Amino acid sequence: MAHSDGLTLESIRNSLIRQEDTIIFSLIERAKYPIIPQLYDSRCSVLPGISGSLLENIVRETEAIQAKYGRYQFPEEHAFFPDNLPDSLVPPNSHPQVLHPAAASININKTIWDMYINKLLPLIASKGDYENHTCVAASDLECLQALSRRIHYGKFVAEVKFKDASEEYSPAIQAKDRDALMKLLTFESVEEMVKKRVEKKAKVFGQEVNLTNDAGNGKCKIDPSVLPCLYGEWVMPLTKHVEVEYLLRRLD
Repeated sequence: MAHSDGLTLESIRNSLIRQEDTIIFSLIERAKYPIIPQLYDSRCSVLPGISGSLLENIVRETEAIQAKYGRYQFPEEHAFFPDNLPDSLVPPNSHPQVLHPAAASININKTIWDMYINKLLPLIASKGDYENHTCVAASDLECLQALSRRIHYGKFVAEVKFKDASEEYSPAIQAKDRDALMKLLTFESVEEMVKKRVEKKAKVFGQEVNLTNDAGNGKCKIDPSVLPCLYGEWVMPLTKHVEVEYLLRRLD
């Protein structure tokens, strides 16, 4: 069903599928670098007088620049360090507001950060060193932002599902019944299809292509089995968590 704001379940699905590509390509890029322990450990900071890890400082400074130029005016974008971001120099965008105002209060980037650093990175890279730490941090940030955008897109998913079946969702929302909402939002067959699709994409996108053998001798730049694990263990559960949190505020 189409709504006056142009939001449809089909348009949401198409966006989520395109975001799969972004996530997979960003992880393939990140997989070529090692895990540099001193990049993530605040005790190894090489910046005098500055607290936090090198990655934290690079992300914080990058987000401040992006905030100045309007990145966080868009509801699908969420800063990892939202406190004290500078005001945007760009006039407010004129797009219609499609989400309930309470959506702005939902940001689970701390959970996404922890998942990425402590659980996902060890699946795609091993510890080592690389001279250009900033280059590695930039790749980390690209992965983090892609994952954050995909997971927080659950707000749009929840909005369109609510509008299409408000009579089903409203009683659970009014009762603050998280379990009932989670049950309404869960479609296991769809989730299995997504896991199969991202694994196949990783196999295709990650091939070592050469002119004599299109199969690339079976080599892959990233283990394809990481993708169904990522989606099944973290991306889809965290997205549904965002959906539930949004729906609980939807009738405020």
